[in-house]
Amino acid sequence: MIKEIIKEDFTGQDSGKDNKNLLPEVLPVLPLKDIVLFPFTIFPILAGRDSTVKAINTSIDSEKYVLVVSQIDPNIEETTPENLYTTGTIAKILQVLRLPNGLIKVLVDGMVPARVTRFHTEEYITAEVSVKFTHYIEDTQLVALIRQATKLFTDYVNKNPSIPNETLVAYENIKEGDRKLYYIASTLNVEIKKKQRILELDELTKQYYEVIYLLQSELEVLNIEKEIDAKVQAEMQKNQRRFIVQEQIKILQEELGEGYEADPELVKMREDIEKAGMPEAIKTKAMEEFNKMKKTPPMSPDFGVIRNYLDWMVNVPWNKFTKDNFDLENAKKILDEDHYDLEKPKERIIELIAVLKMLKEKKLHTSPKGQILCLVGPPGVGKTSLGKSIARALNRKFTRLSVGGVRDEAEIRGHRRTYIGSMPGKIIQAMRKTGSSNPVILIDEIDKMGNDFRGDPASAMLEVLDPEQNNTFNDHYLDVDYDLSNVLFITTANVQYNIPLPLQDRMEIIEMRSYLDFEKTEIAKRHIIPKEIKEHGLNEKDIVFPDEIILKIIHEYTKEAGVRSMEREISSIIRKITKDKVSAKGKNKKSITVSEELVEKFLGVPKYESRTTDKDGKAKIGSVYGLAWTSMGGDILNVDVTIMKGTNKFILTGQLGNVMKESAQAGLSYIRSNAKIFGIPENYFKDKEIHIHLPEGAIPKDGPSAGITMVMAMLSAITKNPALTNVAMTGEITLRGTILPIGGLNEKLLAALRSGIKTVLIPKENKKNLIEISKDITEKLNIVTIEKIEDAVKYVFGKSKINFKKQ
Repeated sequence: MIKEIIKEDFTGQDSGKDNKNLLPEVLPVLPLKDIVLFPFTIFPILAGRDSTVKAINTSIDSEKYVLVVSQIDPNIEETTPENLYTTGTIAKILQVLRLPNGLIKVLVDGMVPARVTRFHTEEYITAEVSVKFTHYIEDTQLVALIRQATKLFTDYVNKNPSIPNETLVAYENIKEGDRKLYYIASTLNVEIKKKQRILELDELTKQYYEVIYLLQSELEVLNIEKEIDAKVQAEMQKNQRRFIVQEQIKILQEELGEGYEADPELVKMREDIEKAGMPEAIKTKAMEEFNKMKKTPPMSPDFGVIRNYLDWMVNVPWNKFTKDNFDLENAKKILDEDHYDLEKPKERIIELIAVLKMLKEKKLHTSPKGQILCLVGPPGVGKTSLGKSIARALNRKFTRLSVGGVRDEAEIRGHRRTYIGSMPGKIIQAMRKTGSSNPVILIDEIDKMGNDFRGDPASAMLEVLDPEQNNTFNDHYLDVDYDLSNVLFITTANVQYNIPLPLQDRMEIIEMRSYLDFEKTEIAKRHIIPKEIKEHGLNEKDIVFPDEIILKIIHEYTKEAGVRSMEREISSIIRKITKDKVSAKGKNKKSITVSEELVEKFLGVPKYESRTTDKDGKAKIGSVYGLAWTSMGGDILNVDVTIMKGTNKFILTGQLGNVMKESAQAGLSYIRSNAKIFGIPENYFKDKEIHIHLPEGAIPKDGPSAGITMVMAMLSAITKNPALTNVAMTGEITLRGTILPIGGLNEKLLAALRSGIKTVLIPKENKKNLIEISKDITEKLNIVTIEKIEDAVKYVFGKSKINFKKQ
């Protein structure tokens, strides 16, 4: 039978009247958050917004009808028409309860869905609506849909523990198809936009299809949840059974006196594992080893191996942090107390501490990227002590490990436990030594690591120094991931180009230059002399070191970029003075001022003479001064050339390296190809032997910056033009006579200043580097930039053009 169902009269008046005319043309809008009100649903609403309260009051004063519409975004507090759906439910206010706090609780009864044709915004939102009456024909398709929905809804309620069983009883009492639909829709626990779609659909069959789809989806989720619960319950029962069995075994072992509790060592080891603060996965690994050790006879070799392994596991810091001190003023004070000058390294360290402080304040548990510092400089300039000062400034534990000469990868990563006598690598050893998860670790002499058939330790160091990887550093001995991301690594090196390029890429290179004489004097007065006097049991008034005496020690008894040798010589003087004071003849002496006579008496004759050019200041033929840069700092390089009759030979002596030999060959080729420029006869080289010698032949020499020096020395010897002795130079050359840039400019200029050089020739491309060099050096030298070999002639020979002189 086909039957048409039409909505009953809202007001309860005579049903013969036109229903549409009973509604006002404009209705107050009542916005809802996180809920969709369906027809035939009575729902309480708590209103607190001024606009909503006014809308309710207006409705009460008139026909008591409102349009209940859901918000699109429930997080927006002040509702606007743009944030409201255009389909809602016309509802009648049944009851109003005004609360003491100013809120209004309203009980509304959903009547019929309606579409908004237009919104109005004044004191509150109103809407012109078009009533959406539900028309349907109860045919076989709809009957089938209702039955399917009823079946799924019954299953849904039975499987959902959050829905009471009384819900089904109420549902069974509903006869009309549309009432059943909206009852199911209001009960479903789905997203607002999905419920809103049901309300917006025009036909009842379409609405039922949507409800059936949602019921099937929710039932699938409930079935999966049920499966998960069943698996969890089964696992819990399994674990509970295992626990009961283990407890029974434990009781039996206690009865027989065989439980591990009978062994104090095992009891302590178990307690140490519990207290170590290991991550859960690592603790599980440790407990597996512990359980294995329980079953292993104490006399078995494996017992000792497992015990040593667990001893390392419990003594490595897993979650022990020292409290950081990020006070920048305190850090600057400590750095200034411990080190004189070094402004650039100090500034970089202060920046690092500032970044760490910012990360801590923002509660970002990350390691600052690209902030592993590598201090590069000659020995004795304060690289290691600077690392100690950083640790003191941060209030962190400090340890130093030297990797100079390390050739085995296992020294870094550790040895696997299969080997006898195996142990963790240097990194894990350092962590155990500090007992802290956030220490400062100084990796010394990183440029002196080697490699052989046992592996490449530099490659193993890549993981340690990479902030992206070191949070899961895997030591071969521990065989678990260890977090190094909280460790502040600082490395040191004497020469940058000896560090493998992948390692350089992971570090920020900070160059620490050699000290000037006045800086060494200040360091001696502020740090070394007070420390040595204290260590020898004397008072500061007992010994006085005048400035000129300190300079005498620097110039005549040391030859270094740093201050270690100076410290040893000063210590030797104080030691001998201490011996005199405790002897009978020295007891009455109150204070001793160190004089030149005392220095020579205690230290002997001067070990070094100032390495200047010839003291008579006369120019010499075939002798030119260059500048060298070594791991010990800068030095002056004397190049001597002599010409002999022979058979066109080219002789190089002085332990020259391959690079320097090639520079000499290139220089000679340049001179021969440009012989006309310098007035050299074409057949000059046929019966001549050229001999280049660099004095101090016991010392190997190599490097790509002596080319210009050897060219000038050969030109001087060939043309018989004397070279000025107060000029030094540095730069590599090409066959076309171009001067190429060099490195170590600061150290070379410092060596020139120490040696009494007045004029220094440097490549033009190095001019930009002069900005970074102290004015105490650049203002005392006449620094000339040259681009071509011809540019150097004017300054080396004192004239713009040289002429060939016959022998």
